[in-house]
Amino acid sequence: DVRLVESGGGLAQAGGSLTLACVVSGITFYDYAVAWFRQAPGKEREEVSCIVNEDGTIYYADFVKGRFTISRDNGKNTMTLQMNNLKPEDTAVYYCNANRMGRPNYWGQGTQVIVSS
Repeated sequence: DVRLVESGGGLAQAGGSLTLACVVSGITFYDYAVAWFRQAPGKEREEVSCIVNEDGTIYYADFVKGRFTISRDNGKNTMTLQMNNLKPEDTAVYYCNANRMGRPNYWGQGTQVIVSS
């Protein structure tokens, strides 16, 4: 069975930091691009960041550029999202994702991030 398990969510003040992590099992982790998505109440799920591999292409949504950093450790089957200078609008449930063209997408259950103003 495929499992993606997020951790690290919680409460932060505006301007603060949180680090999210996702541990992946059940797939050949290094064969997949991995990404972070988020969904705020009443809004559509949106992509935050994606990394193809440890030394490869990285994508950041405009609303997190300069504040968030994505990374992956293929030896530990783990991906992280370092979030700095948090804003109240970053409040959302954050989901990790593993994907490969032509293959099913795999999702974690999400971890809640709340940023107070």
